[in-house]
Amino acid sequence: MKHPIRLSLLLALGLILAACGEPRRAMVSTANEHASAAAAEILEAGGSAADAAIAAQLVLGLVEPQSSGLGGGAFALHWDAGEEALTAWDGRETAPVAAPADLFSGIDSAATFHAAATGGRAVGVPGVVSLLWELHRSQGALEWEELFGPALRLAEEGVLVSPRLHRAIAEAEGLGDDPMARDLYFRDGRPLAVGDMLQNPAYASTLRQIEIMGPVAFYDGEIAEEIVTAVSGHAGNPGLMTRDDVRDYHARQRQPVCLDYRGHDVCGMPPPTSGGLTTLMILGHLEPYRMGAWRPNSPTALHLIAQASRLAFADRNAYMADPDYVAVPSEGLIDPRYLKARALAIHPGRDMGEAEPGTPPGAFDMPSAAVGQESGTSHLAIVDANGNAVSMTTSVERSFGARIMAGGFVLNSQLTDFAFQPERDGELVANRVEGRKRPRSSMAPTMVFDEDGGLFAALGSPGGPRIIGFVAQTLIGLIDWDLTMQAAIDLPRAVNMNGTTQLEAETALEAVAPALAAMGHEVDLQPMVSGLHGIRITEDGLDGGADRRREGVVIAVER
Repeated sequence: MKHPIRLSLLLALGLILAACGEPRRAMVSTANEHASAAAAEILEAGGSAADAAIAAQLVLGLVEPQSSGLGGGAFALHWDAGEEALTAWDGRETAPVAAPADLFSGIDSAATFHAAATGGRAVGVPGVVSLLWELHRSQGALEWEELFGPALRLAEEGVLVSPRLHRAIAEAEGLGDDPMARDLYFRDGRPLAVGDMLQNPAYASTLRQIEIMGPVAFYDGEIAEEIVTAVSGHAGNPGLMTRDDVRDYHARQRQPVCLDYRGHDVCGMPPPTSGGLTTLMILGHLEPYRMGAWRPNSPTALHLIAQASRLAFADRNAYMADPDYVAVPSEGLIDPRYLKARALAIHPGRDMGEAEPGTPPGAFDMPSAAVGQESGTSHLAIVDANGNAVSMTTSVERSFGARIMAGGFVLNSQLTDFAFQPERDGELVANRVEGRKRPRSSMAPTMVFDEDGGLFAALGSPGGPRIIGFVAQTLIGLIDWDLTMQAAIDLPRAVNMNGTTQLEAETALEAVAPALAAMGHEVDLQPMVSGLHGIRITEDGLDGGADRRREGVVIAVER
């Protein structure tokens, strides 16, 4: 078996370069050692950041199937250093044409939500393959076929089950009811143990078809038929997806959203994800405050971030949805004058309570609604030797998505990210279900540029709506507190989504809870399994970080 040796050499190379302080010309940071090694292998072979991201995603679908894969969706930012051009790719899933507005009406409890999210009704048309193809077509350096080698080797020869994958299998209620999942992830009815060998010949077959035929194999071939059969034929919760729904899917190129924050141009994905705009709004609300004057874990710093987050989430919930269906006032939401006016509501020593949405320039009068939370999500960041970069967040929504499989990969449950009730107070909800519409997301792949327009950082995270807080806090760590990427990722997490102030349990923030409570915060200590991955560009080379809360690995490549 060649790949474990290859993996150990690549990991050793990354550790040696980091230890001796050698310049790092290219770097990858992903949530799994095999995915990082695959991306590094592609970079060593002369591949671009886009090529490496594709290879990493193909591996993630095998080794981290609970979080992402070919059956899910993704958002990606790409920076072309030569052209000085930033591109945003939307590979979010779409609802079937026949999906009614009341697809999930009556869902009002965790138990009922689980039933809705399990099975075909929750599955949107997957977007990852289309996004990867478009990314390669515009930014690939190697041939498409050259990017499949690492994933094919691992799928055919096998990988050892990691502790995180074992836990995910054990905790995914109903996963074993799917025949393909039962054969892959269970032995004699028990979840695969840590160290068991996982081989996935069905996934290898899927990869070979896409390798040879491109996305047509996925969207208009045997794989598409398998997807539709699994979705529409689910015994307990059949979906409405048809071959036409799959055949008609295309990833979309969109215009990134950007905001100046303390001399840095911070850029993110536009709707249908709310992650980019909401992150920028948080930063914009904090612009009047000297965040660098307070320690990262101080009560004042956390209080101000929570207040800015309240204001941003109030507007997020009111205005953001698929821009192809709803007139999202994107420019108005990040208008500096509007953000400054909203920031006047922040009291430096007292929690404001639940914030009401504002009225940004260009706003429309349409309510939104709360939706389910993504937890089956992953993020990767890659910078190649030419300075090109990819920041991509990829997801199947909850862990193991809809708990059904086709072609050796997990199918998403992203349609539960729509509002379950199409109306509120007699008015239509912006994020209601509609045919071919893309559900609102919180994914927030981000890139930051310095005063000269050069790339400063690429980062992102999984975590459902908490993604926004995770990314915003990390950006403040990098820009206001001048932390390294790893130190910014290591910060204990504090999140407010216009409700309770959630502090990461069993961290230094537990000592801060009484001070925040004295300011009026309702504090909730919770475990927070973020999955932040990022790369910062410095005068001394590349500075990478991987979230220790998962199984992430950074590899530096000198080529």
